[in-house]
Amino acid sequence: QVQLVESGGGLVQAGGSLRLSCAASGRTFSSYAMGWFRQAPGKEREFVAAISRSGVSTDYSGSVKGRFTISRDNAENTVYLQMNSLTPEDTAVYYCAADGGRILTKLRDEYDYWGQGTQVTVSS
Repeated sequence: QVQLVESGGGLVQAGGSLRLSCAASGRTFSSYAMGWFRQAPGKEREFVAAISRSGVSTDYSGSVKGRFTISRDNAENTVYLQMNSLTPEDTAVYYCAADGGRILTKLRDEYDYWGQGTQVTVSS
């Protein structure tokens, strides 16, 4: 059983940066791979980034690769998403998710637990 709470969203100008955090409850955080997804109005929830249980392996969608960085601190039960060079296309509600599988996945149906999301708005 894992509860996830995102924070760090807000309003930022195009070209700016933002760092999202996701705090997890429980004592088994290190047994879950973690992912970030986002959903814009009228669109499907899409994969953004994922990180393995140890933090050694990461994966990114093509649209954010090179701009976003996912990381985790298992001692603090927290996963982060550093977002740089933001554009209005990055505007969405961002969700963190936990996956009990042994390998990284981009498929939202594979994730077991979800946070409530944090709004990121990028202005022109």
